[in-house]
Parts: sequence; structure tokens; C-alpha cells
Amino acid sequence: MQCDRCQSMIEPGEEKSLNARVPCEEKSRMIQLTNPMEIFKLLDRSNCRKCHELTCLAFAAAVFKGQRQLMECPHLESQDLESHAGKSEGRVTNEQEMEFMIGELKNRLASVDLRAAAPKLGGSFSESKLTIKILGKNFSVDSKGGITTDIHIHPWVMIPVLNHIIQSKGTPVSGEWVPLRELKNGKTWYRLFEQRCEKPLKWVADMHTDLFEDILRVFNGKPVEKHYGSDFSLLLRPLPKVPILICYSKAEDGLESNLNVFFDSTAEDHLTIESIFYLGVGLAGMFKKIALRHSFQ
Repeated sequence: MQCDRCQSMIEPGEEKSLNARVPCEEKSRMIQLTNPMEIFKLLDRSNCRKCHELTCLAFAAAVFKGQRQLMECPHLESQDLESHAGKSEGRVTNEQEMEFMIGELKNRLASVDLRAAAPKLGGSFSESKLTIKILGKNFSVDSKGGITTDIHIHPWVMIPVLNHIIQSKGTPVSGEWVPLRELKNGKTWYRLFEQRCEKPLKWVADMHTDLFEDILRVFNGKPVEKHYGSDFSLLLRPLPKVPILICYSKAEDGLESNLNVFFDSTAEDHLTIESIFYLGVGLAGMFKKIALRHSFQ
């Protein structure tokens, strides 16, 4: 006869096969992993990449989705693997993964000296809060992860914002503009960046050219000297130390329009390449959503 404890740990449709091969006492030692955070807490958070994922966060999410196995982490002790031998419950959505990552970053803020970080980030510290400018708007955070902001921030942008506060070296901006592929670790990301950031931005610029310029200016974009033969070039400051240059050329004389995004050469002193990717994709998503909403009005 099966105990209630074991019964509760068996997935529907698996009861017969599990009963045949797993003793009751063994099943009682198996802990179900109900969310990515539980998996992440087991890892050493070194981002060693020996599992072939870019970060421990990415590995935890992949394990939860069922795409990877916990044993693929080379740093876990055998007792950890044994006690967490159960399968994760369910699958994680992109939104849940973003929430999980944001939650972990908020937890890490507790170890950051926000007062010391303020001058490094060109921000201010008052009433236990660090305040910096995000797209020209105030963004304040305390050591407990409490956030107040004058702007709605897409989750894909929130992750780079929090990472920027946690890991920026405070290196001065160089003024040297480079495409993502010319950043130190950009070669493995630039093709996906073209698809997820530059192409959506180009669509907005092609379909709503005047609106596109207006959107950028609403977010404190500043016109600058035209670069690379573009029809217009605008400087955005989504993060204090990570400015972005957007250059757009309209279609003419049989040539297609073109849009390119450039970063300051010091960008990786303030963000990982993964967070730089998130930042670009998040901004593209924000602007495309605004354009679509405007087109329906």
C-alpha cells in the first residue's frame, strides 16, 4: 500500500512505473523543485560556463524547463544531487523567468553599498535610496530591493538596470562608438541582437518615422552629429554609463532603409554582454509597443 507522502510526489500517469522501481524511503528523500529560484540557490553562482550556459541563472532556468539536468553542474556535491533528484514541476514562461531573475538581482542589492555606488554611477544617495537617471527619468532603489520610478520599465530593461547598479566599475564613457559585434564578447550575440533589437527598431522607424523620432525624444534622446551617413542620429541614455547611439537612414534610390545601434566601447565595464543584449531588446520592445498603440488610436 502506498503512503500519502509518496503519492503526492508522483506525477499523473507515472504512478505505476515509479512504484515499480523507487522505494518509499527513497521517494521521501527526493525534493521537488517548484521554481527556478530553488534551483539557483543550489548553485555556486560562479558563472563558470562549464555547463555551457552563459550564467548560473540561465542554467537554473534551463533545468526548470527540463532542458538540462541538475547533474550537469560540475560544482554540485553528490548529496545535493541525490536530495534534489526529483523532477521540476511544470514549465517556466519567459515572464516567470524574467521575474525570477529580477527577484534574485533585488536580493543581491543587500550586499551593495548604495551610498558608495552613487558617485560611481553619476547618481545621488538620500534617505537610504540610490537615485539614477534611466532614459532621463528618476529611478530609485533601496538595499531591500524597493523601487520607485518615474517611468514604466520593461522587465528586459529592469534586469540591466539592476545589474548596472550591482556591477558597474564606474569607468568614464570613452565617446568611441562600436557595434555590438565589436565589443569583447559581442561576436556570439550580434546576429541575435540584429534580429531582436535592430530589426524591430527599423520596423518602427520605417512605418512611423516621425513618431519614432518623437518617441526617442520623449525618452530624453538627443540629436547628435549624423554618423555613418545616416539621416538622423540620436543619443539615448538608458543607463548612466551605458549610452546608446541609434543611426537611421531612410530608403532612397532603390536602396533599403538601414538602422544600426552602437554602444560606447566601455559598455562591458558596466554590464555583461547578456545584459547589454537584454537592454537593447527591452528598448526595442518598449518602442514597438508604443508605436503599435499609437497606430490603433
